[in-house]
Amino acid sequence: QVQLVESGGGSVQAGGSLRLSCAASGLAIRNYCMGWFRQAIGKEREGVACNENGFRSNYADFVKGRFTISQDNAKNTLYLQMNSLKPEDTAMYYCAAAPWGFCGGTWSARTQYNYWGQGTQVTVSS
Repeated sequence: QVQLVESGGGSVQAGGSLRLSCAASGLAIRNYCMGWFRQAIGKEREGVACNENGFRSNYADFVKGRFTISQDNAKNTLYLQMNSLKPEDTAMYYCAAAPWGFCGGTWSARTQYNYWGQGTQVTVSS
């Protein structure tokens, strides 16, 4: 059985930083396109970034160089380093896995992701 467990969320002041983690079991993340999504109240779930074992990565425009996606295959864990956080970044952040080869093109299409975590809340205050 596949499990994705996010952690690292919390409350932070604008301009601060957080690092989210996604611990995976039941699959090897090196063989998948791994993505981070977020969903704010009243908005649709949107793609933040994806990583395909470091071979290919993509970021949403609104990240503007502030976020970095990475992974540690030895720990089978995906990370999202978030710097210069803004109140607009407030959302529930989800980790997801898609088949290898889907981290290009329409990488942010959430329907192509087969597995999802339960999310971790990020709240950025001004």
